[in-house]
Amino acid sequence: MNREAGNLLIVDDERSIRVSLRTILANFGFDIVEAARGEEALALVRTAQFDAVLLDINMPGMGGIDVCRIMRKAAPRLPIVMLTVQGSEERKVEALNAGADDYITKPFQLRELTARIRAAVRRNNLTEDAEAAILIGDVLLDPGRHLVEKNGSAVHLTPKQFELLHYLMSHAGRPIPHAKLLRSVWGPEYGNELEYLRTYIRQIRMKIEDDPASPRYLLTESHIGYRFSEVR
Repeated sequence: MNREAGNLLIVDDERSIRVSLRTILANFGFDIVEAARGEEALALVRTAQFDAVLLDINMPGMGGIDVCRIMRKAAPRLPIVMLTVQGSEERKVEALNAGADDYITKPFQLRELTARIRAAVRRNNLTEDAEAAILIGDVLLDPGRHLVEKNGSAVHLTPKQFELLHYLMSHAGRPIPHAKLLRSVWGPEYGNELEYLRTYIRQIRMKIEDDPASPRYLLTESHIGYRFSEVR
């Protein structure tokens, strides 16, 4: 199999879209596997290894949101990029809440599509084994083991939640602007997708804060961005 760009699973009920995506992405070095239904995609993820999944949000039968939620549990570190439709902001946030790492809005530009999928694959393949664990207060993040603990109990994070928390904890005490966070965690082509940050910050607070409504660690810097407290 061609591993230069990565192994990509495309999930869409419309054959014409799958064929178009296969043709485009294969030319960029991706090895493509297709699935027409959510149930088929879940079976493939359980039996084969992929570097990323491109998943349509609107499908008959099991919809993309439900597929994403189940897929995330079955493959916690697998990058999932969802295809959404123009103007469906609530559905985009719902996709992020279900565990999607990113989304691309139809109709999309070829350059944006390939850039976002490549970024997802690249981030997934980065090794963090040489980095030291970070302990702040009662929150421990160990990049080498891809582990987060709160008071000694494991905290289960999606890949993007982990990456965002890792970046913030690595820069504890410093306010990080929204655009810098987006570019550092999602990639250089990002910067305006504030709903990404709002959704993920809320999710992480629910998992590491004793009182998410009054956070001790993950603080909002008004009109600037976010800061992880240096509390010890």
